Amino acid sequence: MKLISICPSNTEVLGYLGLEHLLVAIDDYSDWPQAVNSLPRLGPDLSIDMDKLETFKPDLVIASLSVPGMEKNVEELEKRQIPHIVLDPQSLEDIADNLLAVGKACGIEEKAEQIKADYLHFISEMEKRASSVPDRPSLYWEWWPKPIFTPGQINWLTEISEIAGGLNEFRDVELASVQTDWDDVLKRNPDHILLAWVGVRVDKVKKEVVLKRPGWKEMDAVQQDRIDIMEEALYCRPSPRLLEGAFNLGNLLHPETYQDMKLPAWVTKS
Repeated sequence: MKLISICPSNTEVLGYLGLEHLLVAIDDYSDWPQAVNSLPRLGPDLSIDMDKLETFKPDLVIASLSVPGMEKNVEELEKRQIPHIVLDPQSLEDIADNLLAVGKACGIEEKAEQIKADYLHFISEMEKRASSVPDRPSLYWEWWPKPIFTPGQINWLTEISEIAGGLNEFRDVELASVQTDWDDVLKRNPDHILLAWVGVRVDKVKKEVVLKRPGWKEMDAVQQDRIDIMEEALYCRPSPRLLEGAFNLGNLLHPETYQDMKLPAWVTKS
């Protein structure tokens, strides 16, 4: 079976299912698991080269609607009658369902059921620990610095925050992604500032950009040195890798609660 993934999070789902060896091509941004890095590239996930994709004659393309603009990829796949499935996860439960859906489509339903069960069990274990934390700090997640974008209520990072013993500062906004401004964040005065700029490597994210904003140096999070640069691949892609991000976040916020918890080998496979 020849597979093509045109979105990083979909490639990661295939990796967790042990199907990466069936991939014949991927988008430009897919980089996990490591085995996929030698595969032919089809362009950025928002601008897939469909003529090139078609030359591989895939049995199945794993497409996505997780980022606005991906609709044109799906439309083109339909137009060319290329076999495909479309994932559009907004929650941790959606990701669990995606594991099963892809597993079924690739003929490994029984294995996918077990992987889904392991995934949900790990979430349950984190939830148990989160229920015992003495306080839940508010977290301001920054997805993009200018204009500011941050995850809202309908987003996996609200759930990740909760199972790690925190609260997404913008959980009151019923959107997946919220465009806000510097003054709004300043007034909210979150306990932690977490920078996870989409598509930007950790070494390219600069705290100085945030500190130059009017009034931000006076925020409690800055005064108490609670501004952190997070690995965006562990927080911005809707795949099971989010669990590694949740584990890391739990240890950042409540090390006394999560430090003796083991991260299963299947979560960190590379």
